[in-house]
Amino acid sequence: MHDVILLDGGMGQELIARSRAAPTPLWSTQILLDEPEIVERVHQDYIEAGARVITINAYSTTPERLERDGDPAQFDALQRRAIDLACAARDAAKRPVAIAGCLPPLVASYRPELTRDFDLALATYRRIAEIQGPLVDLILCETLSSTLEIAAATRAAAETGRPVWTAVSLMDGASSAMLRSGEPLSAGLEAARAAGAHAVLANCCWPETISAARSELAAAGLPFGAYANGFTGIDALRPGGTVDTLTARTDLDPATYAAWALELVAQGATIVGGCCEIGPDHICELKRQLEHTGHTITGPAHA
Repeated sequence: MHDVILLDGGMGQELIARSRAAPTPLWSTQILLDEPEIVERVHQDYIEAGARVITINAYSTTPERLERDGDPAQFDALQRRAIDLACAARDAAKRPVAIAGCLPPLVASYRPELTRDFDLALATYRRIAEIQGPLVDLILCETLSSTLEIAAATRAAAETGRPVWTAVSLMDGASSAMLRSGEPLSAGLEAARAAGAHAVLANCCWPETISAARSELAAAGLPFGAYANGFTGIDALRPGGTVDTLTARTDLDPATYAAWALELVAQGATIVGGCCEIGPDHICELKRQLEHTGHTITGPAHA
């Protein structure tokens, strides 16, 4: 048995489920603007469920997304609001909880071909990291689907001096482990390592996809982990579209999801949590199963 860092679960889908408003292309950012109390409550629920790391709700607040769907002038304020709400939830909990920054795909999830220029991507990631770095405990580069996204986000995060965890999104149903760009997972992991990642993870893809890639994640030579999604598939989501086009699986109840994560831990993973459609009940059950099997749940050593 070994120590395991327990992450939170998905934020965006959980916010939409609790919001009074219909989904918009701004997605979780719209709730950050209109119903920030829901954001803080979701953070609190994950902490109460047992998460030792919560990620700020800044996934859809990139300059590119705001340019397309909102107001770019709100970028700085939205980044800071996301950090403040996570800090408020942490402070109210009065227990050790690390706050992770968020460097997501800049243009759209699962569409790495839309981010074509490395230097421009790096400049934008640096802009985000400059705000987040001084105010968070670590930076999570997440749902990255190409070596370009991985290298640019990880490098910008590493320049802050904060620990960097790089999470990649894999192509579901592929015959071998590959990024959603079609590049080999091994190339993505090498890009993360070279750019300064302290840990590597797979996220926002099927649990089965991650299990099949486990040996390659472990071979990266860094602490590794995962947080899967609960979607049936992601093909229906378009840039600027709304997430209500995606459907949740019915076979990933909390006990089933926790059993999958526990198997990954038994194979060496030290960081686990959940992504889209994996909520507080899942994290609570994951905590229960980890403790029942003798693992110690902890936070990052640096937090």
